[in-house]
Amino acid sequence: MKLWDKGYALDKKIEAFTVGKDYVLDQRLVKYDCVASIAHAKMLEKSKILKKEECKKLVIALEEIIGLDSKGMFPISQEDEDCHTAIEKYLTQKLGNAGKKIHTARSRNDQVLVALRLYYKDEIDEISALIDSFMDALTAFKEKYGSTELPGYTHMRKAMPSSVGLWAGAFIESMNDNKVLLHDIEKLLDQSPLGSAAGYGVPMDIDRKLTAKLLGFSRVQENPIYVQNSRGKFESSLLHALNSMMLDLNRMASDLILFSMPEFGYFELSPEICTGSSIMPQKKNPDVLEIVRAKYHQALASEFELKSITSNLISGYNRDAQLTKEATFRGIDVAKDVLAIMVLVLGKLEVNEKKCKCAMSKELYAVKKAYELVEKGMPFRDAYKQVSKEFYVGL
Repeated sequence: MKLWDKGYALDKKIEAFTVGKDYVLDQRLVKYDCVASIAHAKMLEKSKILKKEECKKLVIALEEIIGLDSKGMFPISQEDEDCHTAIEKYLTQKLGNAGKKIHTARSRNDQVLVALRLYYKDEIDEISALIDSFMDALTAFKEKYGSTELPGYTHMRKAMPSSVGLWAGAFIESMNDNKVLLHDIEKLLDQSPLGSAAGYGVPMDIDRKLTAKLLGFSRVQENPIYVQNSRGKFESSLLHALNSMMLDLNRMASDLILFSMPEFGYFELSPEICTGSSIMPQKKNPDVLEIVRAKYHQALASEFELKSITSNLISGYNRDAQLTKEATFRGIDVAKDVLAIMVLVLGKLEVNEKKCKCAMSKELYAVKKAYELVEKGMPFRDAYKQVSKEFYVGL
């Protein structure tokens, strides 16, 4: 059974090509599609399209599917194409005409959009909790080692005195900004597309505000063409917010790789989070941080993939949008994995206070010496030149 079936057979190679990985990817959307379908059924009952008993049976059957899915017992086949077809097939086989009525006043276009947005909202909540765990771990690290002095660098050269607390605090403050950005994306996603159908509404009176309320959306996305145009746009905005966070984790990984080198030794990585070499017995490698660093580029590629797929499309639905799903899921998964790993890394991270103290060489205090002269009345540029002579012979 296909939702678009008109009685002719589709070439199997065309079917495999057009379905792609959708039937696999959609396993994570089954629950959300059922939740949205329950709200849709209740709206159809209010609109007198479904009888009260039909709606009741549909809700029970949809809840059954959610239960089966939670146990891994609701498979989606390539012939189904997606979760929407698999769910409607189950409802039709179980309930007959009631199952055939559930698709009234909607299209797979708005059906997938509402399932995706419900899924994204849950994922954002999970990611926000992971960010909080990361910030808690970083705060605990800062409280333990924050007063330890550390060289500050510009141009990869010693510049001015810094501290472990200042270093950690930079990432804490940035993560707070990342949470603001993620919250803004959540507000963007918090509008219901259900009832917009294939991009031009439906020629009947339906209550879109009711389904929005039942599904926990704060508002309805009014323009049906914009609903379709927003697919890929909202996803790329979500990945952009996640990649802002991933950029910080990429930079932190680079810092930890550099400053845990024996030549620096400011940070020490526990053997529990390091791997070794197959040939060199002495090696303790920061592979986990190298992978974290590379994962940022993988996540960035997903964002670029989304932006590329959705550019140059005419307004309204285009099947190209199907390919935005995998890129979005990949970007979300990478962000969650990296956050969880960095929480673990921070829990195993130590500071070598002795090596940090030894690294606080006199050139780090050059600015301070210049300002001491300024406080005695010397113009800053003259103080700058006088202190420079201590470090550069011939000035």
